Amino acid sequence: METFHIPAGKDTPEIYFGPDINMFQIEGISYPANPMEFYEPVFMWLHDFFYSAKIDNPIDFNFKLDYFNTSSLKNFTKLLRIIGHSPARDCITVNWFYDEEDMDMFDAGKRLKQFAKTKFEFKKVEHSEEGEWNIDELLD
Repeated sequence: METFHIPAGKDTPEIYFGPDINMFQIEGISYPANPMEFYEPVFMWLHDFFYSAKIDNPIDFNFKLDYFNTSSLKNFTKLLRIIGHSPARDCITVNWFYDEEDMDMFDAGKRLKQFAKTKFEFKKVEHSEEGEWNIDELLD
């Protein structure tokens, strides 16, 4: 399948699903005016991809969010259910990125992890003094 891409908007995240590189990512902020209208094409593409492609290689599914509202959280839950029920679930690792100082985002990831029927990892992001992002993986 071809790459699926929705550029970031003022209240919507960038969504990039690159099956050719086995990387899927949702990044930015998410509080769309009509969340179902925004996320429905995402759900449809994922469903089509997971049920039409033979997936043998590992896939990283990255959530790199700065902010999201309750309606977006409900849609992320649905997205995780699609992943968790797909034939490819054993090949998928969900990576939840969070700022080390943003425990609310970490807690949101813990809540979402309950719905994941696939590997789910937390990735801590540290701010340097210059405001650049440095990513360190949390070890269990």
